[in-house]
Amino acid sequence: MASKVVICGINTANLPKLTAGEQRDLLVRIKAGDEGARQEFVIGNMRLVLSIIQRFMSRKENIDDIFQVGCVGLIKAIDNFNTDFNVRFSTYAVPMIIGEIRRFLRDNNSVRVSRSLRDTAYKALQAREALELTSQNEPSLEEIAAMIEIPLKDVVAAFDAISDPVSLFDPVYHDGGDTVMLMDQISDVKNRDEIWIEQVALRDSISKLNGREREILYLRYFEGKTQIEVSDEIGISQAQVSRLEKNAIKTIGKNM
Repeated sequence: MASKVVICGINTANLPKLTAGEQRDLLVRIKAGDEGARQEFVIGNMRLVLSIIQRFMSRKENIDDIFQVGCVGLIKAIDNFNTDFNVRFSTYAVPMIIGEIRRFLRDNNSVRVSRSLRDTAYKALQAREALELTSQNEPSLEEIAAMIEIPLKDVVAAFDAISDPVSLFDPVYHDGGDTVMLMDQISDVKNRDEIWIEQVALRDSISKLNGREREILYLRYFEGKTQIEVSDEIGISQAQVSRLEKNAIKTIGKNM
């Protein structure tokens, strides 16, 4: 965040810091209906929003938009926070701010996801955040699925559905003037030079067969007919079909 001091017109370097005592006093005044205290508390906790949005810096969305959404989550946390519980405000607010940002990113995604998948993903995200708070470790997909009582395969599909699509032209490595893009790291198993050469050689070998042999291979391997069906269609015995087929394949093997 050091390289971006101004967000939504706010100079982040000038944001105030609230002590624990100041936060407690302001929360009491907020619950009593003091709008001035509410405004002061929001501004005093914007640094919390800034610390959270750093994990979303790699997204393509405008960081100002993410900051505003994070502030919405902060306000919701303030309005719903119960001062009777012996819990720090930040402990309660962080999951709400993250959840608000993730909902925005999910709903703003150009790839439309079904409602059921989005609901599953939302439950899974909430479960992951809850498990992170209790264990301080990254929970496994199995733990998340067990917590929300949803099959593991559905949880995996839900997370895949809300993942951001990537472009083949996204850079993955940069060294001086040479940029390696994602497409440079993906192999094409269908159109490799070796396969293309083999296909050319195969067509050339088949063209050297006589008409009867080409017809038998076409009926057997392109239309999927049995030797008996081929023999009935072209009017020769099955034994002749078998012999011609074997000779044709042997000829192609030699030519290739």
